Amino acid sequence: MNSKVKTFILILALAALIAAASFAYIYLSGRNPPENQLAAPSIPSPGQAQTGAPSAASPGQAQTGAPSVTSPGQAQSPASPASSPEPDQTADTPEAQKDAEDDRLRAPDFTVLDTEGNEVKLSELFGKPIVINFWASWCPPCKSEMPEFDKVYAELGEDVTFMMVDLVDGRRETIESGAAYIAEQGYSFPVYFDAMGEAAYGYGIQAIPTTLFIDKDGFVVTGAQGAIDEQTLRRGIEYIIGG
Repeated sequence: MNSKVKTFILILALAALIAAASFAYIYLSGRNPPENQLAAPSIPSPGQAQTGAPSAASPGQAQTGAPSVTSPGQAQSPASPASSPEPDQTADTPEAQKDAEDDRLRAPDFTVLDTEGNEVKLSELFGKPIVINFWASWCPPCKSEMPEFDKVYAELGEDVTFMMVDLVDGRRETIESGAAYIAEQGYSFPVYFDAMGEAAYGYGIQAIPTTLFIDKDGFVVTGAQGAIDEQTLRRGIEYIIGG
């Protein structure tokens, strides 16, 4: 075997080794995080929000992917109690309470339509904890989690406001198609239509389903992207029930 053939074989072997290493890196670094975990959402300002139509996560991503929801304490990374041996004498002052409130994320307001065509503002519903779920009738992961939402709504709907917000674009999703799907399934949770795109724009929604948990004072506590199960939904509600 001459030197040219040996060199060519060596190059092929080296290329195969590099390709295998790249594949292993992509696979390992691209694996989904632990299932059914909530994460504090990042809400962009209206100017930063994406205006493109939201996309649905694939069924595989919705089931294994990771809604990442963190507890309110983890999301805000407070100082460890051990680092403050002396009680904070200013913790209960009006100034300290205002500073703590300013550190929280105020839920961007929006206007949607109810099933009767009436305008409803998110801010009008403050006073009770709120669960907002962004969905569309063409989105399989959205539809897969709806029975869980309907079950929990039937149990907790008097204490927690549910807003199932249909992202209407007038083409792929219309008020008629969204309403028809809900009626066909017989769901009882309240449905709203983002006919003007205010909700999707204000929250920078780029993938559905997306769920947000807002406390009674109108602050976003946590959220999840991707289909969530009943246990995850209840855990998110626990974070806001006492807010």
